This record gives sequence, C-alpha cells and structure tokens, in this order.
Amino acid sequence: MRFRGLDLNLLAVFEGLMQTHSVSGAARQMHLSQPAMSAALSRLRDYFGDPLLVTHGKRMYPTAFAESLAPLVRECLGGIETLLATSASFDPATSQRTFRVIASDYVITALVAPLMADLATQAPGVRLQLISPDQHSPELIGDGKADLMISPREFLSADHPTELLFEEEHVVVGWNENPLFQTPMDEMQFLGAGHVGVAIGSRSNIAFADRHLALMGKHRRIEISTSSFTTVPWLLVGTQRLAVMHERLARAAMRLFPLISTPMPFAFPVMQELVQFHQTRAADEGLNWLRDQLRRVATHPQDG
Repeated sequence: MRFRGLDLNLLAVFEGLMQTHSVSGAARQMHLSQPAMSAALSRLRDYFGDPLLVTHGKRMYPTAFAESLAPLVRECLGGIETLLATSASFDPATSQRTFRVIASDYVITALVAPLMADLATQAPGVRLQLISPDQHSPELIGDGKADLMISPREFLSADHPTELLFEEEHVVVGWNENPLFQTPMDEMQFLGAGHVGVAIGSRSNIAFADRHLALMGKHRRIEISTSSFTTVPWLLVGTQRLAVMHERLARAAMRLFPLISTPMPFAFPVMQELVQFHQTRAADEGLNWLRDQLRRVATHPQDG
C-alpha cells in the first residue's frame, strides 16, 4: 500500500534497519534476502533524500535525520499494530488473539498462573506472550509492541493510563531451621543478617523493597543478588540468609520449600501493583476483558 508515494511496508524495513544497524541483520529479522533489503534501503533513501544509514568500518550508523525519524516511525507502526489488534467485538470463547503482557516472574506466579486454568476453559484459543520487564519496557507499551504492563508505579510511564490491580504486604522469609526465626525478629537482627536481593533489568532498577529501605535510611547486607524473584527460595534453603518477599509469593514458596516467614520488624509501605495500557486502547474490548480477568484473580488470591 502506498501513501503519498511511499510504500508503507518500507516503514517496517526502516524499523528493522534501525534496530540492527545492519542490512544482513535486518534481512534475517524480516525473513528477506539481503539483496531485497538493500533495494528497500535504496528506496527509503530516495524517498527521504537522506542516506539514513552510513557504513563506517564493519557497522552502519544512522544519520541525524534517521535518528529524528525513528520515534515517529515507531509511533506509526505502533498505531498500525493497535488497529490490527482491535476488533469491534471480542468473544473470549472463540478468540484466537495473542496478548503481550510485560510481567515479572513474581506477577506470573501470583497472578498469571492462577488465571491460566480459567482461560483454558473460558478462552481456549487465547494465548499470552509473557515478556520479562527491563528499563525499556515502558517503550514497548508506547510503541504498541506490548499490550499490558504489570508493575509498581515507579517503573511505569507517565504517558499512559494505569489501574490498581492489588496491594501487597512484604514479609521476611528464610529457611525453616534458621535460628533467627525462633523468636520475634527485631530490626538489628534483620539488618545484620545476610540477604538475598532482587534487581530487575539493570543494577539501577532495584526491587521495591531495597528502594524503600534506602528511603527509610536502612541498608541490609546483600550476599546474593538475583534477577528472578522465583530463584530466591533456592538461595535461602540450608542457609542463614533472609529475603524480603511479597506475601503472595512467600505463601506459594512455602508450599514447595522448607521455608518460614515472619512480619517485617518495622513499619514498611504496602506495595501497589498496577496495570498499564496504551492510551489509545481504552476501548479495546479484548484488553478490557483481560484486565477484568486479572482484577478478578487479584481480588481473590489463592490461599496457602
């Protein structure tokens, strides 16, 4: 399809080239031959009157014009993705739709996994593509490459709407033979122990617990840092280490591991988990249905 003389398929080509900075890499990504990708780049250069990518050594680098064009193209492609995904009506019983959801392994364990049994009967054709969060996750919502993101507010974009899914307390968890759990734990014992900590995406993208401990002027001794909430139990059993865990995840872990939990030894803020979606998707019946399902599970958590 052409619009004002431009083959709109070339926008996807441009996006692939900007992601890979390579004709051969973009060709592989888009399942095209290298000559076809080279020809597409030539057509883009002719249309915009700019080299777009220039070769230096073994790499290609975008021009200043290409850099300025990139966010506009991403926004355009995101709008097309939204258009294609949106239907005037949505029937979960017959839908074959795939929803792309950004969620940590904690959210998957506490919220998504309990939902899947219901979806198997209510919406057997619906599929979920689960995406691990990192510092670039909000861009996926803005670009239309993800449908929902579930996260505390501080990791979400201010550009798109959010809804509260649930609130969660934190507890201290450890091996059930850890002597620190034999009597009520105090702050000195908590801060003096070795801990397992969680950092998502990058060293600066620390977990909710450590972010708020720092704001309170408290610092624990992290002996092991992991990028996965669900690996924490494995790192506690047989040791004297402690971990601060979401209460729902702690309950799930204690069903499977020889662990014990106790309340935080000092006042600690409740964590809020929110769901975010692109502002243009508010009337998307499929997304509204999925958000309803997530709210239902969040309101009635599994007991353990």
